[in-house]
Amino acid sequence: MESRFRVLFLILIGQFALSGCAATKNLFGFGRDEAPPPTAEPPGQVIDPEVERREIKEPKIDRENFEIGAFAGIMSIEDFGTDLSYGARFAYHLTEGFFVEGTIGQSEAGLTSFEALSGGARLFEDRMLTYYNLNLGYNILPGEGFIGEKRAYNTQFYLIAGLGSTEFADDDRFTVNFGAGLRLLLNDAWTLRFDFRDHLYDIDILGEEKTVHNLEGTLGFTFFF
Repeated sequence: MESRFRVLFLILIGQFALSGCAATKNLFGFGRDEAPPPTAEPPGQVIDPEVERREIKEPKIDRENFEIGAFAGIMSIEDFGTDLSYGARFAYHLTEGFFVEGTIGQSEAGLTSFEALSGGARLFEDRMLTYYNLNLGYNILPGEGFIGEKRAYNTQFYLIAGLGSTEFADDDRFTVNFGAGLRLLLNDAWTLRFDFRDHLYDIDILGEEKTVHNLEGTLGFTFFF
C-alpha cells in the first residue's frame, strides 16, 4: 500500500515539473512562435501624384551684340513746358554688363511765361530741341516680369550716363545726361524698353545763365542683330 502511494506521488511530481517547465519557457519568450519572414514586395504607395510637366521656352538675348531701336515719350524742357519727344538708339554690348549707346532725339519747346504774358513776343523762332548723346550703360538686377498668370519675361534693369550736345535756341550746348531703364525681353531678339533720363546743360536766354534739367521718360522697342 505504501509503495502505491510513492508511485502516485512521483507521478504527480513529474506532471507538475513538466507543467512548470512549459510555463517558464513561455515566461522568458522561448516558447513564442517566430515572426513570419517579410515579404519581398514592398507595401503599396498610399499617394500616387500625377505631375504634368510643362515645356517652358525662356527668352534670351540674341547672341549678337548690336542693338537698334526707336522710342517715343515726353520731355519736360525747363521753362518751356512739356511736349512729345521721339528718337532712335544704337548700342553695342561690350560684355554681359556694359554697353555703349548712341542716342538722337527731338522735342519741341513751348512758350515761356514771359512770352505768354507779353502778347506774342518771342525770344527766338526755332523751337525745336535736338540732342545727341553717347552713353555708357551697365546692366544690373536681372530678373523676371510677369504679364498675367502664364507669361513671364526676363528683365534687365540698367543705369546709364554720358555726354553729348543739344541744339536749342540757335546754339549748340554741351550736355550731360544720366538715368536708368528697364529692358523687357519679349523673345530672342526683340525687347521693350522703359527709360528715364535727365539732360543738363547751361542756358542764358532768359537773362541769367543757369543749369537746366530736362526730364524725359520714353517707351521704345529695340532689336538685337
